[in-house]
Amino acid sequence: MDLLHAASGLLVGVLVGLTGVGGGSLMAPILILLLGVAPTTAVGTDLWFAAITKSFGGAVHHAYGEPDWQVVRRLAMGSLPASALTLYIISQAHIGPLKQGLVMEALGVVLILTAIATMSWNLVRGAALRLETGGGGRYRRLQPGLTVVAGAVLGITVSMTSVGAGALGATMLLALYPLRMNPARLVGTDIVHAVPLTIVAGLGHFWLGNVNFPLLGSLLVGSIPGILVGSFLATRVSGNIIRPVLASVLVASGLKMLLT
Repeated sequence: MDLLHAASGLLVGVLVGLTGVGGGSLMAPILILLLGVAPTTAVGTDLWFAAITKSFGGAVHHAYGEPDWQVVRRLAMGSLPASALTLYIISQAHIGPLKQGLVMEALGVVLILTAIATMSWNLVRGAALRLETGGGGRYRRLQPGLTVVAGAVLGITVSMTSVGAGALGATMLLALYPLRMNPARLVGTDIVHAVPLTIVAGLGHFWLGNVNFPLLGSLLVGSIPGILVGSFLATRVSGNIIRPVLASVLVASGLKMLLT
């Protein structure tokens, strides 16, 4: 079983390296649907998996100065309090089957939304550009408040499902800052914000007893070489091929979660 866990980490690592964001959305459904891990344990373990792997990526982006720290702070103002509040509410749902069912349904919905977000970057950016360039500065005045709200939405979804900090977060940033976010700054800002959010959410799930650390270790053993392989292949495989495949898998996983 440890080899299977490592293989799962390898698969997700390759997809993260290939796609940049969104590949990590596969970890929770793999743990639940293929490996039979309880939904709450899968979410808690996946959060620590994301926190550790994205810490390395965040360090690299910080070194090269790519993140937009003002936007990171705005997102965190919404996401961190929302995460803490969500975890408190989850902790008060004392009935085990209720919590498991709630996590499964929320995860199914967020996976489908993530698939839509993965395929809609160009449409979102085009619509946001029209708003920002044609609004006479009104859209820019709304950006700080909307960014805090976007952070709160991410804090809730990530804390409940471990999914959303990648593709959903990047799509929100494209919608809010179409001129300000070039590709490198978009990925850097998204990853750097995801680190404190996944750490806070991961600590909450650790407190709730939802983290399997031996499982986490096996996943990391596979994911580290997987990320290297995926990054190498990313220069040779078109994202236009990978994104539709990833989106299809996410939709299928989301529907399975909702119908189980």
